[in-house]
Amino acid sequence: FFLPPADIISTVEFNHTGELLATGDKGGRVVIFQREPESKNEPYNQGEYNVYSTFQSHEPEFDYLKSLEIEEKINKIKWLPQQNAAHSLLSTNDKTIKLWKITERDKRPEGYNLKDEEGKLKDLSTVTSLQVPVLKPMDLMVEVTPRRIFANGHTYHVNSISVNSDCETYMSADDLRINLWHLAITDRSFNIVDIKPANMEDLTEVITASEFHPHHCNLFVYSSSKGSLRLCDMRASALCDKHSKLYEEPEDPSNRSFFSEIISSVSDVKFSHSGRYMLTRDYLTVKVWDLNMETKPVETYQVHDYLRSKLCSLYENDCIFDKFECAWNGSDSVIMTGAYNNFFRMFDRNTKRDVTLEASRESSKPRAILKPRRVCVGGKRRKDDISVDSLDFTKKILHTAWHPTENIIAIAATNNLYIFQDKVNSEMH
Repeated sequence: FFLPPADIISTVEFNHTGELLATGDKGGRVVIFQREPESKNEPYNQGEYNVYSTFQSHEPEFDYLKSLEIEEKINKIKWLPQQNAAHSLLSTNDKTIKLWKITERDKRPEGYNLKDEEGKLKDLSTVTSLQVPVLKPMDLMVEVTPRRIFANGHTYHVNSISVNSDCETYMSADDLRINLWHLAITDRSFNIVDIKPANMEDLTEVITASEFHPHHCNLFVYSSSKGSLRLCDMRASALCDKHSKLYEEPEDPSNRSFFSEIISSVSDVKFSHSGRYMLTRDYLTVKVWDLNMETKPVETYQVHDYLRSKLCSLYENDCIFDKFECAWNGSDSVIMTGAYNNFFRMFDRNTKRDVTLEASRESSKPRAILKPRRVCVGGKRRKDDISVDSLDFTKKILHTAWHPTENIIAIAATNNLYIFQDKVNSEMH
């Protein structure tokens, strides 16, 4: 899907069945794609995703007290588990979270007693008999309505929202605080984490992401710019300033450099579907942590180690502050994350094989097979290799999502959305 340049995609999220896929963009719009049912004639042509609904979720605002513009960019979208025929999702920009309801209408009532076909009121003296209105089929209409607006909960920019497994509450996190909301109550939230120091000059780290545990409604994790993870238990105390567990990898002094602290900042954290592991992404690596082991990750994968020598120029062009996301496949056996040059990486946890693939217009022709790409660092170069110096740092894949059960992935490459699917579920690509 190729979208106009203003529509740089800022978040991608499958719903719980994988039938719907939502993207948010910098213009405050949400586009929902729906998977078409499989056709019986072409069993291999599994349902493709087509645009289902588009709506304006957020508008630019101005904070008069702080003289700050609040941009409309959608930071995160989270689907709520489906309770009835309607779908619901939360979307947030830097400040305001909104709950949207998505419903379908394919029938309309006809035969009113007091109105004519145009909807104008009839002259009551001409109404001589009563008629029973009937429902007639009509073209499918998808209606999106704002159900609730959760405002005024954050002083700083909201970086994550996460729906709890109790399906009644959700949390939102900004740089210094995490709030717990009830989905039915908009005028107040409960502050569950506050790391703001009494004196802002003592500030040493900020919250970068947070997520609820998939099965235990009392547990959540948040990551920090210092590279640590804190697991909190809401049963222990109402204000979770004291974490239950701290996951941190001691730094190797031989690798210490000016950039160490910047590149160790965790940009994303995701619980595995099983709830046993956590996946984190920092600038150069993805790590898998076991909830039962705080001292170091159980697995570390190099995403683009060849950039170590380039950190100076990446700092100068601000790329070193890019926030890459990461994702698990449905069975927690493969992990995926983005890189530069429109590359994305997959790591198979069982075979320890990894692959670099490229999301590009050439590879997006239907049924095209993605060829693995290689980046070479000095020395001999093979035919299809790309040298580090020719990588395009303006093309970056920050946002990715994996279908909850199937090998279908959604990749946001600036203003293009790519959906790849595995033909025969054998390989990772």
